[in-house]
Amino acid sequence: CTRDRYQRLDLSGNTRICFLTGSPDSCRNFTGKGLRCILNVPNTEVYKNAHHSLGRFCFQSSWPLREKITSLQISSAGQFPRHFCSWNIQIIRSFRASPSLQAAPVPLFWIIVKPAQKLFAIILGRSIRNWWKALPPNKRELFKESARKNKWKILLGVSSLGVLFVMFYFTHLEETPITGRARLLVFGKEHFRELSQMEYDMWMEEFKSKMLPETDARYLVVERVVGHLSESNKDIPQVSALEWVIHVVDEPGVNAFVLPNGQVFVFTGLLNAVSDIHQLSFILGHEIAHAVLEHAAEKASLVHFLDFLSLIFLTLIWAICPRDSLAVVAQWIQSKLKEFMFDRPYSRTLEAEADKVGLQFAAKACVDVRASSVFWQQMELAETIQGQPKLPEWLSTHPSHENRAEHLDRLIPEALKIRESCNCPSLSGPDPRLIFKLNMQHLLESSKDQETSNSTKRDLSKPKLDFPHT
Repeated sequence: CTRDRYQRLDLSGNTRICFLTGSPDSCRNFTGKGLRCILNVPNTEVYKNAHHSLGRFCFQSSWPLREKITSLQISSAGQFPRHFCSWNIQIIRSFRASPSLQAAPVPLFWIIVKPAQKLFAIILGRSIRNWWKALPPNKRELFKESARKNKWKILLGVSSLGVLFVMFYFTHLEETPITGRARLLVFGKEHFRELSQMEYDMWMEEFKSKMLPETDARYLVVERVVGHLSESNKDIPQVSALEWVIHVVDEPGVNAFVLPNGQVFVFTGLLNAVSDIHQLSFILGHEIAHAVLEHAAEKASLVHFLDFLSLIFLTLIWAICPRDSLAVVAQWIQSKLKEFMFDRPYSRTLEAEADKVGLQFAAKACVDVRASSVFWQQMELAETIQGQPKLPEWLSTHPSHENRAEHLDRLIPEALKIRESCNCPSLSGPDPRLIFKLNMQHLLESSKDQETSNSTKRDLSKPKLDFPHT
């Protein structure tokens, strides 16, 4: 998983467009069934004047981050502000709710050994090639004849090696928590606990000057959301076994990630990007799902297994290719094929699984799960406004925003059933997906009217030319 940088761009000057994706009724429903404690952040003098009366289309010269967070807070009465402008269109290249490094890197021993293994494979393959070139023609023919005579022995040896790999794979399969999916897990959990602590120390050193205090309202927002998600899903052993520790980093990047040891990192840029508390709950549920499902250990195991297999092909490449330059090109092609045929598709599978489980976590916490797909529609719209070219999904480690929203839409009916089974209050407010769609239509109509008006003005400004009749 990677952590990308993001850019914001105002549509015209300092004006930003924001859309209402929820309603006061749905906000009140969210606070029902004991949920008033989720974001019951104590009011402070800094945030008392942050509420604004905004319509569904809100045009503002500016909206500071603290005002945005105040809109995410539930008042002492357990309600959101009456007029909640839920989203400033932010021009974002793409959203990757993951750190730039893997949540838990491959164990340190293999990090050190891996380059040595590749170097050994290259030297071995090159030595075989040079040895073959140095052989006299008659000895080459003798070697080929011996290989033909012993072809069944060679085939048996190769088959035995393949059987060993298959046995290793199937003997290291485990069942994924919650989903029950079979997956390869090579490294023990204790290794990743140690490595998670090392990575945690690294992140703390990097962000030590940017950490928000625990008294900050933005910190309290994230703390209440994570606390409620973990409390609502404490029946899951993997959730209750971890101690969730919150860290809010004052960074503009739209990013959040959870380390395998339960350390939660949220950037303030993400708090600016979400429309409401429902979207924030889903995103954090998604990140918690990565930790609970042990995706970091699973991804590292797959990478290690594929790298070990690729050593065989790497040796063959350097042995067969007649020149070093061709071997380098073939090695690059092999690495790219492995990346795009195995690594990236597997990463997209893990992201889709985290979306599914994260949506279930949010449903059990009585969140309006319908807001989850709206978040990715907003991201899709942001990229469209910026004019960024759409890359094919197979080039990315994450599903496209459009496919992600469609996938969530298919999962929402099941999530709503889970929500009902938890005796959550009914969602009486309008569907945020419908509101977003209507707002998009209104935006397109307004844009067309503006273009027509500008075109008319240009036509009127042109001088009229009177030509003589013939």
